[in-house]
Amino acid sequence: MSIQRIAVIGSGTMGRGIAYTAALAGFEVMLQDISSDVLEKAKQYMEKEMAKSAERGFITDGQREEALQYLSYTTDIPDAAKNADLVIEAVVEVMEVKIEVFKLLDMHAPEHTILATNTSTMSPTEIAASTVRPDKCIAMHFFNPVHKMKLVELIRGLDTSDATVETVKQVAEKMGKETVEVNEFPGFVTSRMNCLIGNEAMNMLMGGVASAQDIDKALKLGLNHPMGPLELADLVGLDSRLRNMEYLYRHLGEKYRPSPILVKYVKAGRLGRKSGRGFYEYIDR
Repeated sequence: MSIQRIAVIGSGTMGRGIAYTAALAGFEVMLQDISSDVLEKAKQYMEKEMAKSAERGFITDGQREEALQYLSYTTDIPDAAKNADLVIEAVVEVMEVKIEVFKLLDMHAPEHTILATNTSTMSPTEIAASTVRPDKCIAMHFFNPVHKMKLVELIRGLDTSDATVETVKQVAEKMGKETVEVNEFPGFVTSRMNCLIGNEAMNMLMGGVASAQDIDKALKLGLNHPMGPLELADLVGLDSRLRNMEYLYRHLGEKYRPSPILVKYVKAGRLGRKSGRGFYEYIDR
């Protein structure tokens, strides 16, 4: 099946990044959010990022103008879904919320539409079970920042068809991404590893093994990680990381128990870059 129109549900960091990348790849994109203020901020962000990319020579002015024309916005999920060939859900990592969104999408999207969830840990089988099209449901796990990160994990649900996998693989490749196919298991490949590394870094910080700066520096220079685990947690959002850890802890056991310092920081409102303070402080955000 040929994909031309993509709807992205949720205009937070991941949603706007997916919409931005899809529009630059030549897809017609409708970005949805229940908050008109968040949606407007996403629009301003994408316009600013495209202008910077054009100034730096990464894209041409013509590509920028064309991509902006491909983007449209709505606060209504049925409106976003009604003409979409592919819907990518990028809402909060809470299973009940994702299921409610998928029920709405299933009700209002055309019969041929593929429904994808951009989850980093959760079961596409459970999400797909809320629809009458489980063969057309899949997880597409993008990475932040979407326009720079090359990987998309494709996670099959129990009933995901080969045709669905092949179609979303082609979409990801058109966006300039590499893909890996993963059989469903909590945390998939990357999140299981990333959460363990990040959680151990937090436990080392809490135990006074080294400073946040030195822990991150050690992994960047000693293990060739592009970003330290504490920097990355701040970028993802400590509340999001805590939800992921809690999900993995429930399904995979003790080694995924969230670090107490992570729990404490979230309770204190230290959520990382988006709040201005996490393991580091951010003046400009």
